[in-house]
Amino acid sequence: MEYKMDLRMESVGFSIDLEYGSLRVAGDESLGFRPFQLMTASVAACSGGVLRNILKKQRIPLDNIRIEADVTRNEKNANRIEKIHLHFVLAGEKLSQEKVERAITLTHKNCPMVQSVIETIEVTETFEISS
Repeated sequence: MEYKMDLRMESVGFSIDLEYGSLRVAGDESLGFRPFQLMTASVAACSGGVLRNILKKQRIPLDNIRIEADVTRNEKNANRIEKIHLHFVLAGEKLSQEKVERAITLTHKNCPMVQSVIETIEVTETFEISS
């Protein structure tokens, strides 16, 4: 599957028009999303979506998922992303530690974004169940 994107140069950064709106990407956070933010958000949101689907298929009701993402970058090596740690905060009545732990393991193995960066970025996950 291929997907074509057409980014246009702006005075600072780039922009792209997508079905749901425009996206501005720039090295300056006041002018658009920074590339590392988009990469991190992509890994986090993709993981959250996969986790949600896994729990749904297992018929485990879920009220909410919040994802906290911590990023470690290497300033000495092009400021590359070295590690993304995702902490899932899940809310739901029938959530158990062991079921969520299994679902998180499956999520890591089945998330397209995690699998896309797995050779170059360490992605780790933890979770907590909130009431």
